[in-house]
Amino acid sequence: MVPKGYVGITLYPFIFLKRKSLKQDSLLINHEKIHLRQQRELFILPFFILYGIEFLFRLIQYRDWKLAYFAISFEREAYTNQHDLNFLEKRQFWNFIYYF
Repeated sequence: MVPKGYVGITLYPFIFLKRKSLKQDSLLINHEKIHLRQQRELFILPFFILYGIEFLFRLIQYRDWKLAYFAISFEREAYTNQHDLNFLEKRQFWNFIYYF
């Protein structure tokens, strides 16, 4: 279920991990929970549509898969805040737009 090169993927309402032991990785779980919130705010399907469109835009912009992935606003929000385990308690609605 988890694509090659990744350790986790979130498909609302589930978080899929490459290995069971990753359930203990609080930063990874927090990162994926941020994606759960993003998906819920955008009513799931629009999240994936916007994610895909932004990824394609970034891929054209950077011409590099990895750079494009890390430049997606949803990923930027999640990576920037994954270390703050209380982030979701104070996160503003549609906070990802500040990372676009």
